[in-house]
Amino acid sequence: MQIYINGEYCEKENAKVSVFDHGLLYGDGVFEGIRIYHRKVFRLTQHLARLFRSARYINLAIGKTPEEMTEIVLETCRRNGLDDGYIRLVVTRGAGTLGLSPKSCPKPTIFVIADKLAIYPPEYYEKGLALLTVSTRRNIIDALDPQLKTLNYLNNILASIEASRSGFEEALMLNKEGYVAEAAADNLFLIRGTRLITPATHLGALPGITREAILEIAPELGLSPSEGFITLSDVYNADECFLTGTAAEVIPVSEVDSRPIGTGKAGPMTKRIIERFRALTEAEGTGF
Repeated sequence: MQIYINGEYCEKENAKVSVFDHGLLYGDGVFEGIRIYHRKVFRLTQHLARLFRSARYINLAIGKTPEEMTEIVLETCRRNGLDDGYIRLVVTRGAGTLGLSPKSCPKPTIFVIADKLAIYPPEYYEKGLALLTVSTRRNIIDALDPQLKTLNYLNNILASIEASRSGFEEALMLNKEGYVAEAAADNLFLIRGTRLITPATHLGALPGITREAILEIAPELGLSPSEGFITLSDVYNADECFLTGTAAEVIPVSEVDSRPIGTGKAGPMTKRIIERFRALTEAEGTGF
């Protein structure tokens, strides 16, 4: 496996980051998870735009243009010869002192990994996931904006641990006001009749790239998409529910807090959305 790190390509055994890197010491950095389908990188432009938005918010100068980052990602894919896979693009503040101040970090660390990834077994896309509403609340927007994709994922990790210890596949997170924000690793969608509803990003949802794609294709399937406030009652009484994410793609939810959603398995419209999204991944992408 060839990994890009700070201008060089090397085997994974030789890909090293300093123990003084502020990404490691303080979670100071940003990242993107990106998919490869049929030797094409799916929505690379949108992923890089989000990366640069997150970096600008935390005042991190990447030191590369989007065009240069595009070539780095594509070259990493070429060197690893993957037809399908997953890319992890990471930009940290870089190596500095043991103090919090980023002033001690003169240069960011950039690395790109391209490898295979499978989050859920294939059968889960038929039977669906069981979610637990956890006590861990989504980060508040005036502390660490949930719209950022930063290296600080402890909020999501703690939620995931809580759900896993109770025997559930995924966690459902609420914001501080008690409205549904998102799952620990994915965005959430509900279907009620011909309505497709997802939590608004200002309520604690990450502006997911797959989420955006589903909102775009929904009208083609006769659905009216909307973003807004969602309560647990809305979730429990939905006709169908599913999650979206770069790694998970589109995956049905069969139950939440031990309450079956709809028929308790993948609903017919969710199946159509999965099929349409997979067709989209075949049609779109930046070839390498």
